[in-house]
Amino acid sequence: MKKLFIFLAVLSISACGNNDDLSNADPEDWAISPSQVFDGGPGKDGIPSVDSPHFSSIAGIEAEGFLTDNDLVIGVFRNGIAGKAYPHPILDWHEIVNDNIGDLNYALTYCPLTGTGVSWNRDINGSTTTFGVSGKLYNTNLMPYDRETDSYWSQLRLDCVNGDLLNQKIETTQILETTWATWKKAFPDAVVMNTDTGFDRNYTAYPYGDYRTNHSNIIFPVSNLDERLPAKERVLGVLGESIQKVYSIELFENDRIIFDEVDGVSNIVIGSKADNFILAFEDPGLNNLQFVSDQLPIVASDEDGNVINMGGKIIEGPNQGQSLVPLNSFMGYFFAFGTFYEDMEVYEE
Repeated sequence: MKKLFIFLAVLSISACGNNDDLSNADPEDWAISPSQVFDGGPGKDGIPSVDSPHFSSIAGIEAEGFLTDNDLVIGVFRNGIAGKAYPHPILDWHEIVNDNIGDLNYALTYCPLTGTGVSWNRDINGSTTTFGVSGKLYNTNLMPYDRETDSYWSQLRLDCVNGDLLNQKIETTQILETTWATWKKAFPDAVVMNTDTGFDRNYTAYPYGDYRTNHSNIIFPVSNLDERLPAKERVLGVLGESIQKVYSIELFENDRIIFDEVDGVSNIVIGSKADNFILAFEDPGLNNLQFVSDQLPIVASDEDGNVINMGGKIIEGPNQGQSLVPLNSFMGYFFAFGTFYEDMEVYEE
């Protein structure tokens, strides 16, 4: 484990100045400065995406024994219904999974260096593509490439930054990041990606040493280091068209709903530090909406009897069957959002 991290650290340090292949790049071909794009070390597809994932039941994953209750997973939802979950211990090694739920084709992208997991639609301009790991980093964040046009994308910018699809925006899909303990309690019938990936990896080992907990360890250069919160504090970033705001998991020491506004849109942010999740939806304007504790997947109810689950579905009450509108949001390390969105707001009491 220690030797593996030393290897990765040496690889990263040697790569910090290695963007020579872009030294002659025309800046007009890029939405970002090519001088700030760095080679992460392994090269294109050196970190292999998983394009044919396999899944097991909760019991099957428990039998594999590679997850602990505190490990994080990312669940992808379809129409507010929990579909599939993807464990961080697998994503740490592969970063991208190309998958689908019915006719929803998506790439689940995860960057271990910024702690950001985003799911986006891979049906683009009438064609379905898959995404791979380019080996490039911008502001220490994953840069996927699409295999249809070989264009380069920025995960945290949510757009294409180089290639035929330059400036194409990403259409995200609804996700939930939480712990394995919370996921299996809330969604006991959901399927979970297993370790049958087609690659030989030790999914019980975290490949980046103390990176998650060492707040001073940011391996690659970033253009702006926001120090309003600890660098690797986990936050939910809500990304409006012109305004972005983050909500720290520490705000939810007591289970609660925050009523707020981002970019002119009234919203509700529902969270629990104990169960390790934060959700963000447009404010549905229900009557005295309150957090519901210890009844997962139920998280909220109002005085009229409407009951809301983690997917934003109203499963009981006069508005049964309706869904709250999820905001464009995902979890990540605080420094990552601060680096990409210099005018970002931090929610404070």
